[in-house]
Amino acid sequence: MNNYKKCIALFLKRFLLIVLIYQLSRALFYFMNLDLFDTFTFQTFIGGLFFDFAAISYLNIIFLVAHLLPGNFKYSSSYQRVLKIAFYVVNLLFIATNFIDIIYYRFTSRRSTFGMITAKGMEQEAIGLIPSFLAEFWYIALIFIAISILFWKLLPDLNKNITRQDITKKDYVLKFSYLALSIVVLLILGRGGFQKKPIKIVDGIKYGALSNTALVLNTPFTILKTIAKKEDIENTTYYNTKELKSIYNPVISLNPNKPAIKKNVVILILESFGNENIRRGQTPFLDSLITKSYYFKNGFANGKVSIDAVPSILSSIPSLMNNSFITSSYSLNKINGLPKIFKNEGYKTSFFHGAFNGSQNFDQYAKVAGFDQYFGKDEYTGKEAFDGRWGIFDEEFLQFYAKKLTSFKQPFFSSLFTISSHNPYIIPEKYKGKFPKGTTVIQESIAYSDYALKKFFETAKKQKWYNNTLFVISSDHTSAGGDQEADQTNIGKFRIPILFFDPSNPELVGVNEKNFQQIDIMPSILDYLNIKTDMVSFGKSYKSKDNFVVYYLQGTYHYIKDDYYLAFANNQTIGLYNWKKDVLLEDNLINKDKAKVKEYEKFIKAYIQSFNERIIYNKLAL
Repeated sequence: MNNYKKCIALFLKRFLLIVLIYQLSRALFYFMNLDLFDTFTFQTFIGGLFFDFAAISYLNIIFLVAHLLPGNFKYSSSYQRVLKIAFYVVNLLFIATNFIDIIYYRFTSRRSTFGMITAKGMEQEAIGLIPSFLAEFWYIALIFIAISILFWKLLPDLNKNITRQDITKKDYVLKFSYLALSIVVLLILGRGGFQKKPIKIVDGIKYGALSNTALVLNTPFTILKTIAKKEDIENTTYYNTKELKSIYNPVISLNPNKPAIKKNVVILILESFGNENIRRGQTPFLDSLITKSYYFKNGFANGKVSIDAVPSILSSIPSLMNNSFITSSYSLNKINGLPKIFKNEGYKTSFFHGAFNGSQNFDQYAKVAGFDQYFGKDEYTGKEAFDGRWGIFDEEFLQFYAKKLTSFKQPFFSSLFTISSHNPYIIPEKYKGKFPKGTTVIQESIAYSDYALKKFFETAKKQKWYNNTLFVISSDHTSAGGDQEADQTNIGKFRIPILFFDPSNPELVGVNEKNFQQIDIMPSILDYLNIKTDMVSFGKSYKSKDNFVVYYLQGTYHYIKDDYYLAFANNQTIGLYNWKKDVLLEDNLINKDKAKVKEYEKFIKAYIQSFNERIIYNKLAL
């Protein structure tokens, strides 16, 4: 029995060593992203430990069995060597995900999930970006290598001088009892305790401020929690059908009393052009264009990654799932977005993206959405302009775009997604030193993309189609960091520039201070052009009296109406703030304005139910 107890002790030592490494990775996660979190408290530490035990327990149940299965076979040196290597490799692989998120969190504002790391169309992208990430964040790689070596050195071995003992029937019964009890303990730790349901990602909110949930969680946990999820959302039944429609109905009917305006429509989606870059002076051309446009000062993104922006902008489908719509199990749902609506109006439709074909599943989305043509890196023609990693530099691809638009029969509807301000932020050699470096690594490439945009408009102005075109410009999401505290709140993380520019309409100029988001772009364009149509849109037209936005991030729904912001998670409100006065979201009004909480909760529940039902039952098109 003494030998068996040594095996139990060996597993416990190895288990606790993993726990210690998780704490170290959380400390690095915090200190490397200090400006993105609130104060690290004891409550944060306890919550983090809670989720660490859950992830480590699930991952190591098989190793528990391998350590404690009764029998003398497990005392052989070859068995112990294989067991040690397997334990090391599996746990190190998941520890690595924590280290990856130390940097990746800056871009997504959430812990990575299984859907994020395995999304179809992302394989080549990951391969292309790994070298640039390693070059830019080499110190993380070095720390990880050091941890890996230390982990192996500290991983204890079974006593080599162990003497084999005869095992009686009574010993087998006792040892199997120990094994069963140990499995039960790990299962309890894995599910987070004795409560009715196992802990979920959203439960991270219980252990600190909303902005600290990613600090409480660990990446192995979020991956394990999403690995078996075939579906991304659950059907919710807050209200019956009649009640639901009376509170919120996403069906919009446009019935103008004027004839349709057959203008061309060009939507330019700018990579990472968040508000934090606009005010820094990195975008002189876009700044000048804003003064000639109808500018939505309080513009918001519907997601934190590029693949969330495309369906939001072009099909008015928000990102209210942990997986992006494009990569979810609903990606082939029937949708009736701008491409199909414009096609019915006689428009030629096209989508352009300068990265390699298949990047971020945009080519697949283009087919599902109904675009006539897709133009990626493979379709580019012009002088050599490959950035060596990602795709075609923005300047050359935008010039190619202008040339293609000129070849299209009018009216046309087209959208382009820029790429040069995406990591690895490569700009052409000839422009090194031309643009301001700024305070973060992305800002020089933002300035270059702004310059490329300027050159595009200079070319477009000379074309016959220019004055008959409505240009819509939106960022896809904010960038990795901001130089003000307000940039890191759950408001600041989503604020982006959105503007409408019609060179032939001097009346479409000014600043709109209403709350406006990417999913509002589709109904607004159609309303502006007097196009008669019925559609499912989770946004609203710029002419609407409604003044709300809704977005989602890893278990929490964010609802803004007028001057107030409500955070809703786990079927309950967790925060209410006056975001105009309290820009850092420090004064939680949840217990001070219960009437507003009730009003806002009623709407957000209806909004969630409407979205979930239409996604699940494939009712995004009428």
